[in-house]
Amino acid sequence: MNNKTTISQQLDKAATTATPIAQPSEAVKFSLEEAYNIQHKLIQLRLDRGETITGYKLGFTSKAKMQQMGVDDLIWGVLTDNMEIKPDENIDLNQYIHPRAEPEVAFRISNDIAQEITLNDIPQYIDKMAVAIEVIDSRYKDFKFSLEDVIADNCSSIGYCIGQWQDLKEDITNLPIQLTFNDKTVQSGFTQAILDNPYQSIVELSRLAAEKNLVLKKGQIILAGAATAAEWLKPKTKVSAELKGFGEVRFNTL
Repeated sequence: MNNKTTISQQLDKAATTATPIAQPSEAVKFSLEEAYNIQHKLIQLRLDRGETITGYKLGFTSKAKMQQMGVDDLIWGVLTDNMEIKPDENIDLNQYIHPRAEPEVAFRISNDIAQEITLNDIPQYIDKMAVAIEVIDSRYKDFKFSLEDVIADNCSSIGYCIGQWQDLKEDITNLPIQLTFNDKTVQSGFTQAILDNPYQSIVELSRLAAEKNLVLKKGQIILAGAATAAEWLKPKTKVSAELKGFGEVRFNTL
């Protein structure tokens, strides 16, 4: 596919100017592998501007979502330092196209992960976890896209806000998690929705990374996947996520 670079450039311009574009798959068909190659070129454009990779996010961590999309594996995107939203920071929604928020569980890598690991290995590679909020934002018109389109678009990655890092707990399979707007709950669920156990997201990411000969580096973060549906962001909103036993994190929209 000769136009992977062109698509990545179009997606990058759409993100930097907050201007939606048509789905590239409407004009040309491309495979999942080609979609990840486009994503790679898209991230390289960010790195060329001086950004650094800070971690990775997982999508389709809900088995129901996998079935809905007709896939049998997770998808993943790349996070950079430019995407970080500091706790209590004010963000301008004009920099996005279709911004939505999801409550998440974040993990911090303590030792490089260079191969597929198991659940039993996690304490050797992960030292902290925290409640987080991911902001997602498709670069496509009308928030419509194919599976290949969303992977090419870095799985709609655009922002993340992480709460205070805390020690791991042995069992995090059924913790309540909620998203609130101006102190009103707009989404709620349980961590069981994330692959039945958010720690499993780390295992799956290690497998996906190993297939690409990618090393997950010490200090990088992992967003395990959404435990609820995403909620549209609106101006003048205090956005907060709370995970039982791990406190809350918040930011504000202008």
